[in-house]
Amino acid sequence: MKKWIHIHPDDSVLIALDTLEKGFVIHEWDLILQQDVPRGHKIALKSHAVNECVIRYGFPIGNASVSIGKGEWIHSHNLRTGLSGTLEYSYQPVVKNQSKTELNEFDYFLGYRRENGRVGTRNEIWIVNTVGCVNRSAELIAAECNRRFAGLVDGFHTFSHPYGCSQLGDDLHYTQKVLAGLIRNPNAGGVLVLGLGCENNRMNDLLNLVPDVNPARIRSFYSQSVGDEIEEGVEQIELLLETVKLDKRERVPASELILGMKCGGSDGLSGITANPLVGRISDYLTNIGGTSIITEVPEMFGAEQVIMNRAETKEVFTATVSLINGFKEYFLRHNQPVYENPSPGNKDGGITTLEEKSLGAIQKGGQAMVTQVKNYGEEVQKGGLALVQAPGNDGVSCTAEVVAGANMLLFTTGRGTPLGFPVPTIKISTNTEIFEKKPNWIDFNAGEIAKGTESFDEAESRLWKYILQLASGEIQTKNEKNGYREIAIWKEGVTL
Repeated sequence: MKKWIHIHPDDSVLIALDTLEKGFVIHEWDLILQQDVPRGHKIALKSHAVNECVIRYGFPIGNASVSIGKGEWIHSHNLRTGLSGTLEYSYQPVVKNQSKTELNEFDYFLGYRRENGRVGTRNEIWIVNTVGCVNRSAELIAAECNRRFAGLVDGFHTFSHPYGCSQLGDDLHYTQKVLAGLIRNPNAGGVLVLGLGCENNRMNDLLNLVPDVNPARIRSFYSQSVGDEIEEGVEQIELLLETVKLDKRERVPASELILGMKCGGSDGLSGITANPLVGRISDYLTNIGGTSIITEVPEMFGAEQVIMNRAETKEVFTATVSLINGFKEYFLRHNQPVYENPSPGNKDGGITTLEEKSLGAIQKGGQAMVTQVKNYGEEVQKGGLALVQAPGNDGVSCTAEVVAGANMLLFTTGRGTPLGFPVPTIKISTNTEIFEKKPNWIDFNAGEIAKGTESFDEAESRLWKYILQLASGEIQTKNEKNGYREIAIWKEGVTL
């Protein structure tokens, strides 16, 4: 197994693929390690003067805060971010071949086509709460339906949240947009909208946000208006089942997939294994006419020009600039540093600066042209790579991708997490160790790429087949098996 990797010809660092001890010799570079270097961390390939840029992925990831000698470990003690504030950008489009790849005989899955043209990878009934006061009621209704009606659909699920009451302005609108997006998601064959009756989030206002959903697939009531809300909920879902249980899977092209791409608990191998692997899937999917989504806007800071140059049109470029600078201004309005990132877990894994984290994170979008930019809570259109407004927080950003229409999520992780979301969430490990340690969390191992025991081509083929199997309902993700289905709603305003 190779112990290190040099990612880009212009890089001034090597990345340790295993923990290396002081005195370890890398003969190819005439280099002797001056300190122990943990796996995923950086080794200086050359000497760096104070303030000199350190290069990884072919781009600056920060400036040396002190003099760094060849063979030294580079991390927070000697590297700082070079970023600050909002910026002005120029459109420097990358010319790409826009020809589409023809679907082959394997690029199909068995999905549920909805009346509005979207395709679900599951046929579930979801209980969507207008307000947090009825969370427990929704859970009891779901549990009873899973007991009474098991096997008629792919399951009955609800997603607790604390909002919907005492909210004003943007916060209330965000809650409504998220809940409306859940109602629209094609994996929900039917939805029971459960309210209390006195909340700010009025039922009619919410339902008016989903005019394109077949009314036969939605039932709703206020708990204050009925005697036994649990039994009423079960009866309403039984009515939904008259429609939903008749749905059948049909053969549809893989271009109907809308895949949300997310990384959480990143480490120094994320940008070497799992993220570029997911980027290859994104490229293949968009080349056959499908749709991929990336978000985590703060984790584009420092790499945003790379994304902007892939904007399909000047209008998309302008929208991307507004997305990036608007998020920086959001930080500044709250008197927070724009570049307060990476997290402690990221740093333990070898990521030092936000530039470094961002350059690794954006690889999930591959090399595809950006065709659309959507605000928080908006639905993406079919085709191409979409940017969606949301913070880096795992719960909020993954929920935003589901709300945007994702029928599956690809979630890369170097540290591991049990977290899952309303749609199948494929956990992809950046290293083999976490895959072996947490088999109840992780679905797919990309760590063998770093070891050299599997090529990117082999891993891509294996992951694509796995995605199509999951989309067809032949297998389940670990989040589905374990019942981890969460949502999180972005909040930044006043609570009464």
